[in-house]
Amino acid sequence: MQTKVLLGMLWGLACCGIAQAELIRVGPTGPVRTLAEAARVAHDGDIVELPPGELRGEVAVWTQASLTIRGAKDGTTLIADGQAAEGKGIFVVRGGTMLIEGITFTGARVGDQNGAGIRLEAGALTVKGCRFIDNQNGILTSNNKTVSLVIENSEFSHNGAGDGQSHNLYVGEIARLEVSGSYFRQARVGHLLKSRARVNLITYNRLTDEVNGQASYELEFPAGGRAMVIGNLIQQAATTENPNIVAYGAEGYKYPDNELILAYNTLVDDRSSGGNFLKIAPGSVRVVAVNNLLVGGKGAFEGLPAEAKLVNNLALGRDAFANPANYDYRLRVNAASRLKAPLPEDAALAPLNEYVYPVGMRALSGPPRLPGAFQSVGK
Repeated sequence: MQTKVLLGMLWGLACCGIAQAELIRVGPTGPVRTLAEAARVAHDGDIVELPPGELRGEVAVWTQASLTIRGAKDGTTLIADGQAAEGKGIFVVRGGTMLIEGITFTGARVGDQNGAGIRLEAGALTVKGCRFIDNQNGILTSNNKTVSLVIENSEFSHNGAGDGQSHNLYVGEIARLEVSGSYFRQARVGHLLKSRARVNLITYNRLTDEVNGQASYELEFPAGGRAMVIGNLIQQAATTENPNIVAYGAEGYKYPDNELILAYNTLVDDRSSGGNFLKIAPGSVRVVAVNNLLVGGKGAFEGLPAEAKLVNNLALGRDAFANPANYDYRLRVNAASRLKAPLPEDAALAPLNEYVYPVGMRALSGPPRLPGAFQSVGK
């Protein structure tokens, strides 16, 4: 009886003309030879698979309601080579629910200095295991308030046009941004991560400007909104011109709810003249900073509202850490034995993972016991 019912259902689907998802392989010897052609023929629910190696001048606009675009297991690199979809970037995404994974985007440049590896204009996009290298913007979004962006286990390096208006990651006034397990470094004059999203969840990442870095802010939320920053290593280079590491509300508060939470982060200021670990613009904002480690410089938390909640934010010297010269900011055994991190009243602020270099994260085996971004201990 069950077999007959199943066969009847399958027959009904076939009769109704409901299409099955297809795997579209892009390559020089197959029926679909270019990305632009794949974007034209792909249907909702399909998987577009790219060939290994380098693809030069291959750009595309994706408008499907649902789609997966993935690189080859051996790696796929898209080199703009002077081309830009709609004059915007290598990929323009203007669809529904999309997943892009395992692709390197490099060389996106256009006349207005906003060439992006990915330009996100509409939909809900998830980016996994991708690299954005040497573009004017790694990812640039619209100000579409229905858009959401999730980034996991990805790398953003040496993006920016050098004008201070383009960034490793540049997020407009969208609904939500989530970034985890990712590595941001050495933006060209712009920020490592800039977001005007209404809700931001930035967890278990490394944002480090490193030797000779010229990035401005490492992390900025210029429009306010809700920002939860947990378990990140955030480092400012000695050569930056901007004294602020994390900035909030610099353009005014554009949302009814404005809240910044910093919990279990390691903030490193390598400027000899010092700066601010955190700068808050005047306005109605709730600030909570719990169990953060503050390293180097002469910095402070500037502009805090009178009712800000500060718990166990500790200043430590570099000798407390395993290998600061190589950005290994795990606590040494002797330092870790002296420190405790009281669990926050709000359990949602306690980390569940920790960042793993260069991209990724590992689950913690139990509740956090140490302040800062890392629960594992170095020698």
